[in-house]
Amino acid sequence: MSKIRIAIAGAGLIGQAHIKVLGNCPSCRLSAIVDPSPAAIDVAAKAGVPLYKTIDDLLVTNRPDGLILATPNQLHVSQALQCMEANLPILLEKPIATTVAEGEKIVAMVAATGAKVLIGHHRAHSPIMAKAKEVVDSGMLGRLVAFMGSATFFKPDHYFVDAPWRKELGAGPFLINMIHEVHNLRMLCGDIVAVQAFGSHTIRGYAVEDTVAINLRFANGALGTFMLSDTAASARSWEQTSQENKSYASCDDEDCYVITGTNGTLSVPTMRLKTYPRSEDRSWWKAFDTSVVSMVLDDPLKLQIEHFGAVIRGEAQPLVSAFDGLQNLHVTEAIIESTKTGQIVALNAT
Repeated sequence: MSKIRIAIAGAGLIGQAHIKVLGNCPSCRLSAIVDPSPAAIDVAAKAGVPLYKTIDDLLVTNRPDGLILATPNQLHVSQALQCMEANLPILLEKPIATTVAEGEKIVAMVAATGAKVLIGHHRAHSPIMAKAKEVVDSGMLGRLVAFMGSATFFKPDHYFVDAPWRKELGAGPFLINMIHEVHNLRMLCGDIVAVQAFGSHTIRGYAVEDTVAINLRFANGALGTFMLSDTAASARSWEQTSQENKSYASCDDEDCYVITGTNGTLSVPTMRLKTYPRSEDRSWWKAFDTSVVSMVLDDPLKLQIEHFGAVIRGEAQPLVSAFDGLQNLHVTEAIIESTKTGQIVALNAT
């Protein structure tokens, strides 16, 4: 079977991560790069593929089997609609759009045309997330009570100098980072029905926030708290604890999620499990049974590319659909609204 030909639009940080993964993929290969920036010339040359300035040029000259849209958030909707009109399968990097209203255009077109659209919430493909969800769904923890999470890390100044769009409205840690966390929260704990948040621009003073404290209510009655900051010298983030992306320094003794039920607690990603041996004998005076849930790590970006290939071939439905991407954006937009008003923002459960 010949390899699926996949092009990438956007030769920035995440685009180059996809290029690296495609270089080692047994079922897919990189066919071209689309990026008008001068810096992309060297990226394409090193990858050994042609470079195009626009998606139009790509479609006319060297149409691929599928396209990864790893472009700035503000371009997602127009480029996704263009690809769907051309009947080209896409892996659209999160967020699906910068606003719910814009994201609804993509969801509507997918519903109308059956377009193949996979949203790039790559942690949905993580073996860690799959195992954590398995533990929660098994009932081992009992009825869910609370979720405590964090994405606290320090982004260096050059991160914003290299790509100034990251500090403008439509980007920031909400739409670049928190939207990943929202998908994980929904995977593990179910629909989020209300949020309340406080945001701060104190450290950097950009148009976008740098630190946010968030309260969450889930449809099943569980409550959650989440701390988000891209200016905190902390290792309690998925990137620095999961060991899935070797670009980040790893702190394997830290956790970024703690999921607690009426019978026990799972810490993620160390997968440390504490449960009461007998549900009828639960008490804070009693000792827990302690263990570590066994699992095999793998690169979720690699697994996502392989899944995208299966979607293109018609062998699978998108694990993260456009509708899923829109629901993640609904929650993220509600958090943003709450930081502005200080009020609780209610959401409809799906």
